[in-house]
Amino acid sequence: MLTIGVDIGGTKVAAGVVDDKGQIVAHTLRPTAADRPDVVAETVADVVRELSAGRDIEAVGVGAAGFVDETRSMVRFAPNLAWREEPLQKKISGLVGLPVVIENDANAMAWGETRFGAGRGQSHVVCITLGTGIGGGLVFDGVLYRGRWGMGAELGHMQVLPGGRQCGCGNVGCWEQYASGQGLVKDAREIADAHPEQAKILLGLADGKIEGEEVTEAARLGDEASLAAFASLADWLGQGMADLAGVLDPGCFIVGGGVSRAADLFIDRARQAFAERLTGHGHRPLADIRLAELGASAGLVGAADLARQR
Repeated sequence: MLTIGVDIGGTKVAAGVVDDKGQIVAHTLRPTAADRPDVVAETVADVVRELSAGRDIEAVGVGAAGFVDETRSMVRFAPNLAWREEPLQKKISGLVGLPVVIENDANAMAWGETRFGAGRGQSHVVCITLGTGIGGGLVFDGVLYRGRWGMGAELGHMQVLPGGRQCGCGNVGCWEQYASGQGLVKDAREIADAHPEQAKILLGLADGKIEGEEVTEAARLGDEASLAAFASLADWLGQGMADLAGVLDPGCFIVGGGVSRAADLFIDRARQAFAERLTGHGHRPLADIRLAELGASAGLVGAADLARQR
């Protein structure tokens, strides 16, 4: 039984044919026209037509970076795409003639990792995606938790520091301003500005523009400012997971997203911060903190499986 999973990001559309064991049997990529919703829908339709050729496809699952409504058909709002009250399910289904399910991309990733990746065998999973911001997904007792309006698990927008950094969501002090890729870069820039002697390697690599790749490379070369930025990210990540555990009491956290490719620089410290800051630590079990296994394919695999189980 084959379904197609589509992962729509701010720069590209990734799609694959997925079997019922979570294996991708065909894959394709397209650039995303982020400012043109109709073009995005047509792009998705194109990849579905391409991947459907010669195959019996049952349904299509689409992971979209935005607030998806409770019916899994409309994108209410997307910060990095020009979707506002966008009836994406209706548009794509009308173009391809197949059943279509729309899901938040982080929810799709969480489902993929729980079913086929690092969360296999776990009943209570919190998935955290560390990219430019922070996405999240919750799977409890084998059910993807979506909330009353379909917009639950926006973990990155917990306000952790009153009066803190301005967030793209409009609030200030959100978790993703401190424990994400953009938080990492902001910390590194601030340290380099205040203490350039601690950032000699970073400043040499950056050539005037500090970004995540330069911070990671510099940290691996021993740059003090870059290592301090990763330490800050780790502490904020551990603190946030401790707070989430106080509310949700999961058995497992899964950490994925692009920043997790540098997990060797922060994950052990994040585990330590989580253990130290967990309410009642020493008197309760510690949730596992695992790295995602499916990589960049987790979202499309999860979306395809959610379409299968629609």
